[in-house]
Amino acid sequence: MKVLIVNHSDVIGGAARAAYRLHKALLKEGVNSYMLVQNKASSDPTVISLYDTKIEKFFYLMKPTLDQLPVKFYKNRIKTLFSPSWIPSRKVIEKIKEINPDIVHLHWVCGGMLRIEDIAKINKPIVWTMHDNWLFTGGCHIMWGCENYKDKCGKCLILNSNLSYDLSRWVWYRKSKTFKKLKNIIIVGLSKWITKKAKESSLLKDKKIITLPNPIDTDIFKPIDKMLARKILNLSLSKKLIGMGSAYIDPNKGYDLLIESLKFLKKEIVLVLFGKYDEKLIKTIKESKINVMHLGTFSDDISLAILYSSLDVFIIPSRQETLSNSIMESLACGTPVVAFNIGGNPDMIEHKKNGYLAKPFDVKDLAKGIKWVLEDENYDNLCKFAREIILERFDSKKVAKRYIELYKELLKND
Repeated sequence: MKVLIVNHSDVIGGAARAAYRLHKALLKEGVNSYMLVQNKASSDPTVISLYDTKIEKFFYLMKPTLDQLPVKFYKNRIKTLFSPSWIPSRKVIEKIKEINPDIVHLHWVCGGMLRIEDIAKINKPIVWTMHDNWLFTGGCHIMWGCENYKDKCGKCLILNSNLSYDLSRWVWYRKSKTFKKLKNIIIVGLSKWITKKAKESSLLKDKKIITLPNPIDTDIFKPIDKMLARKILNLSLSKKLIGMGSAYIDPNKGYDLLIESLKFLKKEIVLVLFGKYDEKLIKTIKESKINVMHLGTFSDDISLAILYSSLDVFIIPSRQETLSNSIMESLACGTPVVAFNIGGNPDMIEHKKNGYLAKPFDVKDLAKGIKWVLEDENYDNLCKFAREIILERFDSKKVAKRYIELYKELLKND
Protein backbone atom coordinates (compact mmCIF):
# COMPACT_ATOMS: atom_id res chain seq x y z
CA MET A 1 0.00 0.00 0.00
CA LYS A 2 1.38 3.36 -1.07
CA VAL A 3 0.07 6.37 0.86
CA LEU A 4 0.76 10.02 0.08
CA ILE A 5 0.19 12.50 2.91
CA VAL A 6 -0.30 16.03 1.59
CA ASN A 7 0.19 19.02 3.88
CA HIS A 8 1.41 22.61 3.57
CA SER A 9 4.56 21.84 5.60
CA ASP A 10 6.22 18.82 7.18
CA VAL A 11 7.24 20.09 10.62
CA ILE A 12 6.26 23.78 10.88
CA GLY A 13 2.92 24.27 12.63
CA GLY A 14 0.59 22.05 14.63
CA ALA A 15 -1.13 20.39 11.67
CA ALA A 16 2.24 19.75 10.02
CA ARG A 17 3.70 18.10 13.09
CA ALA A 18 0.61 15.93 13.48
CA ALA A 19 0.65 14.89 9.81
CA TYR A 20 4.37 14.15 9.95
CA ARG A 21 3.92 12.01 13.07
CA LEU A 22 1.28 9.97 11.27
CA HIS A 23 3.64 9.62 8.30
CA LYS A 24 6.42 8.28 10.56
CA ALA A 25 4.02 5.97 12.38
CA LEU A 26 2.83 4.49 9.08
CA LEU A 27 6.42 3.87 8.00
CA LYS A 28 7.08 1.97 11.23
CA GLU A 29 4.04 -0.21 10.49
CA GLY A 30 5.47 -1.12 7.09
CA VAL A 31 3.33 1.20 4.96
CA ASN A 32 5.01 2.73 1.89
CA SER A 33 4.28 6.30 3.00
CA TYR A 34 5.44 9.58 1.47
CA MET A 35 4.69 13.17 2.33
CA LEU A 36 4.18 15.96 -0.21
CA VAL A 37 4.64 19.51 1.10
CA GLN A 38 4.81 23.08 -0.14
CA ASN A 39 7.25 24.13 2.58
CA LYS A 40 9.84 21.47 3.42
CA ALA A 41 11.80 22.20 6.59
CA SER A 42 13.18 18.74 7.42
CA SER A 43 15.89 16.70 5.69
CA ASP A 44 13.70 13.59 5.58
CA PRO A 45 14.06 11.90 2.14
CA THR A 46 10.52 10.51 2.38
CA VAL A 47 9.20 14.10 2.39
CA ILE A 48 8.85 15.44 -1.16
CA SER A 49 8.98 19.18 -1.84
CA LEU A 50 6.72 20.65 -4.50
CA TYR A 51 9.39 23.08 -5.61
CA ASP A 52 12.99 22.45 -6.65
CA THR A 53 14.24 25.48 -8.58
CA LYS A 54 14.87 28.96 -7.14
CA ILE A 55 12.12 30.43 -9.32
CA GLU A 56 9.62 27.85 -8.06
CA LYS A 57 10.60 28.48 -4.45
CA PHE A 58 10.21 32.23 -4.94
CA PHE A 59 6.72 31.67 -6.32
CA TYR A 60 5.94 29.47 -3.32
CA LEU A 61 6.87 32.33 -0.99
CA MET A 62 4.38 34.54 -2.82
CA LYS A 63 1.46 32.07 -2.87
CA PRO A 64 0.14 32.64 0.69
CA THR A 65 0.13 36.40 0.06
CA LEU A 66 -1.55 36.05 -3.32
CA ASP A 67 -4.20 33.76 -1.86
CA GLN A 68 -5.11 36.47 0.65
CA LEU A 69 -5.75 39.19 -1.96
CA PRO A 70 -9.57 38.74 -2.04
CA VAL A 71 -9.65 38.94 1.76
CA LYS A 72 -7.93 42.34 1.74
CA PHE A 73 -11.10 43.99 0.41
CA TYR A 74 -12.72 43.42 3.81
CA LYS A 75 -11.07 46.21 5.78
CA ASN A 76 -12.98 45.57 9.02
CA ARG A 77 -12.40 41.82 9.14
CA ILE A 78 -11.35 39.98 12.29
CA LYS A 79 -7.61 39.31 12.30
CA THR A 80 -7.87 35.55 12.03
CA LEU A 81 -7.09 33.36 9.03
CA PHE A 82 -9.55 33.12 6.14
CA SER A 83 -8.49 31.09 3.08
CA PRO A 84 -10.18 31.53 -0.34
CA SER A 85 -7.87 28.86 -1.85
CA TRP A 86 -8.18 30.23 -5.38
CA ILE A 87 -4.53 30.07 -6.55
CA PRO A 88 -4.04 27.43 -9.32
CA SER A 89 -2.24 24.32 -8.07
CA ARG A 90 -1.31 22.44 -11.22
CA LYS A 91 2.06 21.45 -9.72
CA VAL A 92 0.37 19.59 -6.85
CA ILE A 93 -1.80 17.54 -9.20
CA GLU A 94 1.18 16.75 -11.42
CA LYS A 95 3.25 15.59 -8.44
CA ILE A 96 0.44 13.36 -7.18
CA LYS A 97 0.15 11.73 -10.62
CA GLU A 98 3.92 11.29 -10.74
CA ILE A 99 4.09 9.66 -7.30
CA ASN A 100 1.02 7.54 -8.15
CA PRO A 101 -0.09 6.54 -4.62
CA ASP A 102 -2.95 4.19 -3.79
CA ILE A 103 -4.35 6.67 -1.26
CA VAL A 104 -4.07 10.47 -1.07
CA HIS A 105 -4.38 11.68 2.51
CA LEU A 106 -5.00 15.44 2.61
CA HIS A 107 -4.37 17.45 5.77
CA TRP A 108 -3.92 21.26 5.96
CA VAL A 109 -3.60 22.36 2.32
CA CYS A 110 -4.32 26.10 2.50
CA GLY A 111 -1.76 28.92 2.28
CA GLY A 112 -2.09 28.85 -1.51
CA MET A 113 -1.17 25.16 -1.76
CA LEU A 114 -4.29 23.56 -3.25
CA ARG A 115 -7.08 25.32 -5.14
CA ILE A 116 -10.54 24.07 -4.26
CA GLU A 117 -11.43 23.19 -7.88
CA ASP A 118 -8.23 21.18 -8.34
CA ILE A 119 -9.18 18.74 -5.58
CA ALA A 120 -11.59 17.09 -8.04
CA LYS A 121 -8.60 16.36 -10.30
CA ILE A 122 -7.11 13.96 -7.74
CA ASN A 123 -8.01 10.67 -9.38
CA LYS A 124 -7.37 8.58 -6.27
CA PRO A 125 -9.28 7.58 -3.12
CA ILE A 126 -9.04 10.47 -0.65
CA VAL A 127 -8.85 10.69 3.13
CA TRP A 128 -9.09 14.25 4.40
CA THR A 129 -8.24 15.13 8.00
CA MET A 130 -9.80 18.29 9.45
CA HIS A 131 -7.34 20.19 11.64
CA ASP A 132 -9.70 23.17 11.93
CA ASN A 133 -13.07 24.38 10.56
CA TRP A 134 -11.98 25.33 7.04
CA LEU A 135 -13.16 22.21 5.22
CA PHE A 136 -16.84 22.73 6.09
CA THR A 137 -17.02 26.54 6.09
CA GLY A 138 -16.90 29.29 3.50
CA GLY A 139 -13.23 29.94 4.22
CA CYS A 140 -12.72 30.59 7.93
CA HIS A 141 -10.45 28.33 9.98
CA ILE A 142 -11.94 29.34 13.33
CA MET A 143 -15.67 29.98 13.11
CA TRP A 144 -16.11 31.24 16.68
CA GLY A 145 -19.85 31.19 17.42
CA CYS A 146 -21.05 31.53 13.82
CA GLU A 147 -23.42 28.84 12.54
CA ASN A 148 -23.78 29.99 8.93
CA TYR A 149 -21.79 26.88 7.90
CA LYS A 150 -25.02 24.95 8.43
CA ASP A 151 -26.51 26.83 5.48
CA LYS A 152 -24.46 28.46 2.70
CA CYS A 153 -22.31 30.86 4.73
CA GLY A 154 -22.55 34.54 3.74
CA LYS A 155 -22.73 37.50 6.15
CA CYS A 156 -19.38 36.22 7.36
CA LEU A 157 -18.47 36.95 10.98
CA ILE A 158 -14.73 36.77 10.26
CA LEU A 159 -15.00 39.15 7.30
CA ASN A 160 -17.37 41.39 9.26
CA SER A 161 -19.66 41.29 6.26
CA ASN A 162 -23.37 42.14 6.14
CA LEU A 163 -23.81 40.83 2.61
CA SER A 164 -25.41 37.44 1.95
CA TYR A 165 -23.32 36.97 -1.17
CA ASP A 166 -19.85 37.80 0.07
CA LEU A 167 -16.49 36.06 -0.26
CA SER A 168 -17.56 33.29 2.12
CA ARG A 169 -20.62 32.49 -0.02
CA TRP A 170 -18.42 32.41 -3.15
CA VAL A 171 -16.01 29.97 -1.46
CA TRP A 172 -18.95 27.89 -0.21
CA TYR A 173 -20.35 27.51 -3.75
CA ARG A 174 -16.95 26.51 -5.13
CA LYS A 175 -16.56 23.87 -2.43
CA SER A 176 -20.10 22.57 -2.91
CA LYS A 177 -19.58 22.12 -6.65
CA THR A 178 -16.21 20.41 -6.13
CA PHE A 179 -17.23 18.16 -3.22
CA LYS A 180 -20.13 16.74 -5.23
CA LYS A 181 -17.54 15.31 -7.65
CA LEU A 182 -15.67 13.48 -4.86
CA LYS A 183 -17.12 9.99 -4.59
CA ASN A 184 -14.50 7.82 -2.87
CA ILE A 185 -13.62 10.02 0.09
CA ILE A 186 -13.68 9.70 3.88
CA ILE A 187 -13.48 12.77 6.11
CA VAL A 188 -11.62 12.42 9.41
CA GLY A 189 -12.44 14.52 12.44
CA LEU A 190 -9.64 14.56 15.01
CA SER A 191 -12.10 14.96 17.87
CA LYS A 192 -15.73 14.20 18.60
CA TRP A 193 -16.47 17.92 18.58
CA ILE A 194 -15.23 18.68 15.07
CA THR A 195 -16.83 15.49 13.70
CA LYS A 196 -20.17 16.67 15.10
CA LYS A 197 -19.75 20.14 13.58
CA ALA A 198 -18.82 18.69 10.18
CA LYS A 199 -21.88 16.44 10.18
CA GLU A 200 -24.06 19.48 10.88
CA SER A 201 -22.57 21.38 7.95
CA SER A 202 -24.25 21.87 4.59
CA LEU A 203 -21.04 20.98 2.74
CA LEU A 204 -20.19 17.65 4.35
CA LYS A 205 -23.47 16.30 5.70
CA ASP A 206 -23.69 13.73 2.88
CA LYS A 207 -20.06 12.53 3.24
CA LYS A 208 -18.78 9.74 5.44
CA ILE A 209 -17.17 11.34 8.49
CA ILE A 210 -15.40 9.42 11.24
CA THR A 211 -13.37 10.36 14.30
CA LEU A 212 -9.69 9.37 14.41
CA PRO A 213 -7.11 11.25 16.49
CA ASN A 214 -3.57 12.37 15.83
CA PRO A 215 -0.91 9.87 16.93
CA ILE A 216 1.94 10.51 19.36
CA ASP A 217 5.15 8.55 19.87
CA THR A 218 4.97 7.63 23.55
CA ASP A 219 8.54 6.32 23.45
CA ILE A 220 9.68 9.92 22.94
CA PHE A 221 7.02 11.80 24.89
CA LYS A 222 7.35 10.11 28.25
CA PRO A 223 7.88 11.19 31.87
CA ILE A 224 11.37 12.32 32.91
CA ASP A 225 12.34 12.95 36.53
CA LYS A 226 11.02 16.44 37.32
CA MET A 227 14.07 17.66 39.23
CA LEU A 228 16.43 16.34 36.56
CA ALA A 229 14.38 18.05 33.84
CA ARG A 230 14.51 21.34 35.75
CA LYS A 231 18.27 21.10 36.23
CA ILE A 232 18.73 20.51 32.50
CA LEU A 233 16.66 23.61 31.69
CA ASN A 234 18.06 25.66 34.58
CA LEU A 235 14.62 26.12 36.15
CA SER A 236 13.68 26.64 39.80
CA LEU A 237 13.77 23.46 41.89
CA SER A 238 11.40 24.83 44.52
CA LYS A 239 8.74 26.99 42.83
CA LYS A 240 5.54 25.80 41.17
CA LEU A 241 5.92 25.96 37.39
CA ILE A 242 2.97 26.29 35.05
CA GLY A 243 3.60 26.16 31.32
CA MET A 244 2.08 27.41 28.09
CA GLY A 245 3.32 27.53 24.51
CA SER A 246 3.25 30.04 21.66
CA ALA A 247 3.26 33.40 23.42
CA TYR A 248 2.00 35.56 20.57
CA ILE A 249 -1.05 37.77 20.21
CA ASP A 250 -3.86 35.66 18.80
CA PRO A 251 -7.39 36.06 20.22
CA ASN A 252 -7.92 32.31 19.99
CA LYS A 253 -4.93 31.48 22.21
CA GLY A 254 -6.65 33.10 25.21
CA TYR A 255 -3.67 34.86 26.73
CA ASP A 256 -5.98 37.60 28.01
CA LEU A 257 -7.94 34.93 29.91
CA LEU A 258 -4.79 33.34 31.31
CA ILE A 259 -3.40 36.68 32.54
CA GLU A 260 -6.65 37.45 34.33
CA SER A 261 -6.80 34.00 35.91
CA LEU A 262 -3.21 34.15 37.22
CA LYS A 263 -4.06 37.25 39.23
CA PHE A 264 -6.05 34.97 41.55
CA LEU A 265 -3.01 32.78 42.31
CA LYS A 266 -0.04 33.09 44.65
CA LYS A 267 3.05 34.99 43.59
CA GLU A 268 5.50 32.08 43.97
CA ILE A 269 4.06 30.53 40.81
CA VAL A 270 6.21 30.96 37.69
CA LEU A 271 4.69 31.05 34.19
CA VAL A 272 7.04 29.23 31.79
CA LEU A 273 6.50 30.10 28.12
CA PHE A 274 8.03 28.53 25.01
CA GLY A 275 7.62 28.69 21.25
CA LYS A 276 7.22 31.79 19.11
CA TYR A 277 6.38 34.92 21.05
CA ASP A 278 5.46 38.58 20.89
CA GLU A 279 7.49 41.11 22.93
CA LYS A 280 4.39 43.23 23.60
CA LEU A 281 2.58 40.25 25.09
CA ILE A 282 5.52 39.31 27.31
CA LYS A 283 5.64 42.93 28.50
CA THR A 284 1.89 42.87 29.26
CA ILE A 285 2.31 39.70 31.33
CA LYS A 286 5.18 41.22 33.33
CA GLU A 287 3.20 44.42 33.92
CA SER A 288 0.50 42.23 35.49
CA LYS A 289 3.12 41.34 38.15
CA ILE A 290 3.19 37.71 37.05
CA ASN A 291 6.51 35.90 37.33
CA VAL A 292 7.28 34.84 33.77
CA MET A 293 10.17 33.41 31.80
CA HIS A 294 10.40 32.58 28.09
CA LEU A 295 12.59 29.62 27.10
CA GLY A 296 12.52 30.20 23.35
CA THR A 297 11.67 27.70 20.64
CA PHE A 298 12.24 23.97 21.09
CA SER A 299 13.08 22.40 17.75
CA ASP A 300 13.02 18.71 18.70
CA ASP A 301 10.60 16.43 20.50
CA ILE A 302 13.09 15.20 23.12
CA SER A 303 13.66 18.75 24.34
CA LEU A 304 9.90 19.26 24.44
CA ALA A 305 9.48 16.12 26.54
CA ILE A 306 12.06 17.45 29.02
CA LEU A 307 10.18 20.75 29.19
CA TYR A 308 6.76 19.16 29.80
CA SER A 309 8.28 16.91 32.48
CA SER A 310 9.71 19.94 34.31
CA LEU A 311 6.27 21.51 34.78
CA ASP A 312 3.75 20.99 37.54
CA VAL A 313 0.81 21.78 35.25
CA PHE A 314 0.28 22.81 31.64
CA ILE A 315 -2.33 25.41 30.65
CA ILE A 316 -4.34 25.71 27.42
CA PRO A 317 -6.67 28.75 27.70
CA SER A 318 -7.67 28.63 24.00
CA ARG A 319 -11.16 29.62 22.94
CA GLN A 320 -11.22 26.86 20.31
CA GLU A 321 -9.15 23.67 19.94
CA THR A 322 -9.72 20.76 17.57
CA LEU A 323 -7.25 18.36 19.19
CA SER A 324 -4.31 20.13 20.79
CA ASN A 325 -0.86 18.60 20.18
CA SER A 326 0.36 20.36 23.32
CA ILE A 327 -2.28 18.77 25.55
CA MET A 328 -1.43 15.34 24.16
CA GLU A 329 2.32 15.91 24.59
CA SER A 330 1.98 17.17 28.16
CA LEU A 331 -0.26 14.30 29.25
CA ALA A 332 2.06 11.76 27.61
CA CYS A 333 4.86 13.17 29.78
CA GLY A 334 2.74 12.75 32.89
CA THR A 335 1.98 16.44 33.39
CA PRO A 336 -1.69 17.31 34.14
CA VAL A 337 -3.44 19.89 31.95
CA VAL A 338 -5.94 22.64 32.76
CA ALA A 339 -8.09 23.90 29.88
CA PHE A 340 -11.58 25.08 29.10
CA ASN A 341 -14.27 22.48 28.47
CA ILE A 342 -14.47 23.19 24.73
CA GLY A 343 -13.68 21.55 21.38
CA GLY A 344 -11.53 18.45 21.50
CA ASN A 345 -10.21 19.07 25.02
CA PRO A 346 -12.63 16.59 26.68
CA ASP A 347 -11.31 13.84 24.34
CA MET A 348 -8.02 13.97 26.26
CA ILE A 349 -8.73 15.61 29.62
CA GLU A 350 -10.96 13.79 32.08
CA HIS A 351 -12.08 16.26 34.71
CA LYS A 352 -10.19 15.85 37.99
CA LYS A 353 -8.65 12.58 36.77
CA ASN A 354 -5.76 13.82 34.66
CA GLY A 355 -6.42 17.54 34.74
CA TYR A 356 -9.20 20.08 35.03
CA LEU A 357 -11.85 21.25 32.55
CA ALA A 358 -12.85 24.80 33.46
CA LYS A 359 -16.16 26.40 32.56
CA PRO A 360 -15.68 28.03 29.13
CA PHE A 361 -13.90 31.35 29.43
CA ASP A 362 -14.50 31.67 33.21
CA VAL A 363 -11.15 33.04 34.44
CA LYS A 364 -11.94 32.32 38.09
CA ASP A 365 -12.69 28.68 37.33
CA LEU A 366 -9.50 28.46 35.25
CA ALA A 367 -7.56 29.74 38.26
CA LYS A 368 -9.46 27.33 40.48
CA GLY A 369 -8.42 24.47 38.20
CA ILE A 370 -4.74 25.47 38.28
CA LYS A 371 -4.84 25.74 42.08
CA TRP A 372 -6.66 22.40 42.38
CA VAL A 373 -4.03 20.56 40.35
CA LEU A 374 -1.14 22.18 42.23
CA GLU A 375 -2.62 21.39 45.65
CA ASP A 376 -4.24 18.03 44.97
CA GLU A 377 -3.09 15.47 47.53
CA ASN A 378 -3.39 12.78 44.87
CA TYR A 379 -1.18 14.67 42.40
CA ASP A 380 0.91 11.58 41.64
CA ASN A 381 -2.24 9.73 40.55
CA LEU A 382 -3.15 12.64 38.27
CA CYS A 383 0.24 12.32 36.60
CA LYS A 384 -0.05 8.55 36.30
CA PHE A 385 -3.51 8.67 34.71
CA ALA A 386 -2.39 11.50 32.42
CA ARG A 387 -0.01 9.15 30.66
CA GLU A 388 -2.27 6.11 30.83
CA ILE A 389 -5.03 7.80 28.84
CA ILE A 390 -2.59 8.74 26.07
CA LEU A 391 -1.16 5.22 25.92
CA GLU A 392 -4.67 3.83 25.66
CA ARG A 393 -6.12 6.17 23.03
CA PHE A 394 -3.39 8.02 21.16
CA ASP A 395 -0.24 5.89 21.01
CA SER A 396 1.22 6.07 17.49
CA LYS A 397 1.21 2.30 16.94
CA LYS A 398 -2.48 1.98 17.79
CA VAL A 399 -3.55 5.03 15.80
CA ALA A 400 -1.48 4.04 12.75
CA LYS A 401 -3.17 0.61 12.65
CA ARG A 402 -6.59 2.28 12.69
CA TYR A 403 -5.59 4.46 9.75
CA ILE A 404 -4.32 1.43 7.86
CA GLU A 405 -7.74 -0.20 8.29
CA LEU A 406 -9.35 2.99 7.03
CA TYR A 407 -7.15 3.00 3.91
CA LYS A 408 -8.00 -0.63 3.23
CA GLU A 409 -11.71 0.20 3.47
CA LEU A 410 -11.31 2.95 0.88
CA LEU A 411 -9.37 0.71 -1.50
CA LYS A 412 -12.16 -1.88 -1.41
CA ASN A 413 -14.52 0.77 -2.77
CA ASP A 414 -12.14 1.95 -5.49
